[in-house]
Amino acid sequence: MTQTRVITVYGRLPDAAEEIGGPIRHGENPASAVVRLFRERSGTPVVVSGVHAVLALITDDLHEDRVVFDVVPASGESVADAFVEARSDLPKGQRFAAYGLVTDPAGRVLLTQIAQGFPGAGRWHLPGGGTDVGEQPADALLRELYEETGQRGEIVELLGVTHRRSSGLVGPEGYPMNWHAVRALYRVLVREPSPPSVTEAVGGSTAGAAWFEPDELSGLTVTEVVQWAAGRPASGE
Repeated sequence: MTQTRVITVYGRLPDAAEEIGGPIRHGENPASAVVRLFRERSGTPVVVSGVHAVLALITDDLHEDRVVFDVVPASGESVADAFVEARSDLPKGQRFAAYGLVTDPAGRVLLTQIAQGFPGAGRWHLPGGGTDVGEQPADALLRELYEETGQRGEIVELLGVTHRRSSGLVGPEGYPMNWHAVRALYRVLVREPSPPSVTEAVGGSTAGAAWFEPDELSGLTVTEVVQWAAGRPASGE
């Protein structure tokens, strides 16, 4: 049986057991979506205070990638960012992915280089990628980490959720699509680092991987998601 896949966002107020939300629109900012959905379905204006959890809810015929935000009541009228559907004659696709800001005990950062023929070729990127049907985001990240770098890691914390809409990229289907990617970003620790090696099949999106000292990152050509994650403070800072 083929499973339908959908990306949803939900919000939860402090001390409330119920989560309110629903499916995200193509190209919509997840944080803005939860503000819109909370207002539409409960009448309560809220603002997002953080990301509570990211998980996959799986049944026989449905794979739901769910982002749960912590929200608090808005002091005034809360309105989600204006959303305008991008016009495109290309078919639409949504992709849920998990990436990691991966470090070792010495503080080095592990990055992967995007292979030729893929969007962003030559840039240094965070290890990770799209989640498979039936797979939890954290499990997908650790699988991708090993396939792309040969490292075994452990999830330390959820850093946040980002999204990006890109028109004309060629995805797994092999033809250009109007892509909307929602990405869960984690902090990952590799306790016993080794020289990185790509173990995924030939023809994959990863050309290579390497450990870098933090002060080396500014000299690299990196993706925007590396810039975002590198600027996140560790939990407790």
